[in-house]
Amino acid sequence: MSTLAKKQEARLKRKVRVRKKVLGTPERPRLNVFRSARHIHAQLIDDSQGITLVAASSVSPEVAEGLKYTGNTEAARKVGAEIAKKALAANISKVVFDRNGFLYHGRIKALAEAARESGLSF
Repeated sequence: MSTLAKKQEARLKRKVRVRKKVLGTPERPRLNVFRSARHIHAQLIDDSQGITLVAASSVSPEVAEGLKYTGNTEAARKVGAEIAKKALAANISKVVFDRNGFLYHGRIKALAEAARESGLSF
């Protein structure tokens, strides 16, 4: 088994462990974060209905504009601020954070801190 496969397997184990406990409701949706090598995505999910309420990513034009590269902490900060702005516009101020099995550092941490600074609480 390659190193990459072991890392992915460890992330999926963490994801399952966290998802057993973290559940999004209409009052307090789940802020789900996914990162790839080039992009980062965030969405607010109401698990009781199984719908996405608000989404933002480094692919979207309002975030990607003005960025040289979309796979760094600067892009993650912009995505965090954008998701918070959209959530507050939809009258959502409290969320539960789902880091999706990723370790809480780097881009995941930058996104979370930017969302907190922009008005979301979790």
